[in-house]
Amino acid sequence: MTHAIKILMILTSQATRGADPRPTGVWFEEVSTPYYAFIDAGAHVDIASITGGQIPVDPHSQQAEGKNPASVERFLKDPAAMAKLQSSLKIDHVSADGYTAIFLPGGHGTMWDLPQSTTLASLLSSAWAKGKVVSAVCHGPAGLINVRDINGQPLVAGRRVSAFTNTEEDAAGLSATVPFLLETRLRQLGAHYERGDDFQPFAVRDGKLVSGQNPASSEEVARLVLQAAAE
Repeated sequence: MTHAIKILMILTSQATRGADPRPTGVWFEEVSTPYYAFIDAGAHVDIASITGGQIPVDPHSQQAEGKNPASVERFLKDPAAMAKLQSSLKIDHVSADGYTAIFLPGGHGTMWDLPQSTTLASLLSSAWAKGKVVSAVCHGPAGLINVRDINGQPLVAGRRVSAFTNTEEDAAGLSATVPFLLETRLRQLGAHYERGDDFQPFAVRDGKLVSGQNPASSEEVARLVLQAAAE
């Protein structure tokens, strides 16, 4: 793989659980694990977000030094990576042109701002029409629910998709907090929703569409993205 492969990661800018002031944001491992999978494979990675600038990280996804997943520890000690997280591009100023793949990490913040962004929906619809890889993990598929294919139908309709399960949301204690249940919404849109056991790695690829179930799925999703990007 060469640097000709460019991947755009689009993250949430939502720092709270809607009207609930308790903090949320992106789930760190869902950024760091794919980021280094892409970087180590020779890809170039840019990081954007809904509003640009500093990206909120869910405090539950970052522990004291030495207690985080290896990719998170590496990211925290990587000035170039941290600069991308602290000064993200605003999606209003980003085009799908020039990128091979677009990837949406999760974290509960995505449930509020990704579905509300017409700019994101337009960007992803354009990316799909141009044959780009469109991918997401955990709650990241919330950013897919308003994306349309070239026929004007929901992108996920009739396609294999995974995302955070209703039972995982129950286990997290946030089923009554999130604005909607992601699994339920994807099914309502006609997705062929697939899942594995709760909190275990599970990812699916349907052509250029790649998705994964939860944080543990980040590595497998990244592998499938690179596979799709190379074809």
